[in-house]
Parts: sequence; structure tokens; C-alpha cells
Amino acid sequence: MNDNVDDRLLPDAEVCQRYGVTPMTLWRWDHDPTLSFPPAVRIRSRKYRRLSTLVQWERSREAA
Repeated sequence: MNDNVDDRLLPDAEVCQRYGVTPMTLWRWDHDPTLSFPPAVRIRSRKYRRLSTLVQWERSREAA
């Protein structure tokens, strides 16, 4: 499934940096069901996302 991509959690600040977007854009992606952006994992009220699911999402976007 993840093709040698580690399963670490990235904080949303790093996710924003990865895609060059603002936190508001990330919020919009979270609330757009047509985008299928990977859901966040909440730990002590902070949001994180699995790197492996982000890579999988990127690959699905490239294929579309």
C-alpha cells in the first residue's frame, strides 16, 4: 500500500508547508467531499496526517 513510505504523522503546519497552502485552504480541503483529502488524526486537540495517506492521495490526483 505505501511503497516504502513511512507512516509517520505530520502536523498540519507541515502539511500546509508541503503543499504551499494556508491553514484556511487546508480547512477547505477537509470540507470538500469531492477532493477526498486524507482526514486528520487528532492528538490533544492538534491535527496530524499520515504521510503514507498523503502520498497515496497525491498519486491518485496525478492519475486523475
